[in-house]
Amino acid sequence: MSKYRVQNPATGEILETFEAATDAQIEAALDAADTVYKEWRERSVQERAAVVKRVAELFAERREELARLIALEMGKSIAESLDEVDFATQIIDYYAVHGPSFITDSEIPSTIPGKAIVEHLPIGTLLGVMPWNFPYYQVARFAAPNLVLGNTILLKHADICARSALTIQEIMEEAGVPVGGYQNVFASHGQIATMIADPRVQGVSLTGSERAGAIIGAQAGEHLKKCVLELGGIDPMVVLDAADVAAVAKEAWDFRVYNAGQVCNSNKRLIVMDDIYDEFVAELVRLAEGLRPGDQLNLGEGEYVPLSSRAAAETVDAQVRGAVAEGARVLAGGVLAEGPSAHYAPTVLVDVPRDSASYAEEIFGPVATVYRVSSDAEALELANDCALGLGGSVFSADEARAARVASRLEVGMAHVNIIAAESAEIPFGGVKRSGFGREMGPIGIGEFANKRLYFVAK
Repeated sequence: MSKYRVQNPATGEILETFEAATDAQIEAALDAADTVYKEWRERSVQERAAVVKRVAELFAERREELARLIALEMGKSIAESLDEVDFATQIIDYYAVHGPSFITDSEIPSTIPGKAIVEHLPIGTLLGVMPWNFPYYQVARFAAPNLVLGNTILLKHADICARSALTIQEIMEEAGVPVGGYQNVFASHGQIATMIADPRVQGVSLTGSERAGAIIGAQAGEHLKKCVLELGGIDPMVVLDAADVAAVAKEAWDFRVYNAGQVCNSNKRLIVMDDIYDEFVAELVRLAEGLRPGDQLNLGEGEYVPLSSRAAAETVDAQVRGAVAEGARVLAGGVLAEGPSAHYAPTVLVDVPRDSASYAEEIFGPVATVYRVSSDAEALELANDCALGLGGSVFSADEARAARVASRLEVGMAHVNIIAAESAEIPFGGVKRSGFGREMGPIGIGEFANKRLYFVAK
């Protein structure tokens, strides 16, 4: 089987295959990216921003087509695919409009006679290694700010997102990014290592697993390259109390099964206070029961989409089975489809023992794992008892109570009474084994900038 392909996860049918890059093609891509960088960086930031603005306009114009591509490739519904295209468009537009002001020169006070200025300059060609769960959004938040800044992009996408990956390059070039300034590369793991080692590449951004992050981070470190790593999460959603328990449970469920649960900052651990736990779990079970596998391209009421691949669905099934073997209980769902289909029934999982291997695992699928606690202190201790630290949230009718717990979460993104605040202007990233660096918002454009001191003596 060709590594790069379009394969409908609902049926397993391979619809299109693509040739992997040769070493000569990788060398040509590196050379083109470096050549274009020397020209692209000399353009005014306003000119670069105008090109990126046109990228956003083309995304909006091709919205329906783009949505259908990713629905077919990785299995999300048309409605959720449209959501993603719209969010990617918003991010691209945000940096086109606001990016220039974020990287404006700023003078800082100096005790040395003269003028001290901090500039934000590009550093060169960057390599992006992007995942399949949000094929446009992940690229948008990496590529848009860096193109405005003046860097050029080599983009290695997931092997099941080949057609959408090529379409992004097509849109970039149509918008006016010089040919070579944004290139999709169907690269192998070995070729990724070659690109990171190459002096023409100055930084690498990866969104993916801890394992992939450790490999890329080590390669970047060996060659003294800046890297941004956005890795996994087992984010806690702490529910201390609720005026309407069922409403909060529905909010928890809807977010947990969004994108078939294949979301880095999904609420993967639901930590619920003892006095509302039974009602909360009963509502989750009610929402999970009676659902049927559906066609992501034409999803009906009460139907659920496939995961991204049969292998992904089998992994989730094995993780749930492993948890059950260690003492956990499935209260609803937990059914893997037969045959080549990647459908896995949305699941409610409880009683995962804290001393089990399953407790420390991220389940990248539609599994709501619920824990019972009896105090705010216990909830906080459980929330922070995790090697990962992407996001987290705390819910309470008493905002001050929720804030006391949320302020002590060991995460990159802490929330009160919302699971995840997500918008182009909101920074995204984690701590601990969830990686380092930030994307989006005013700080996302600075990760691959040369924050150069420019001093003129008097």
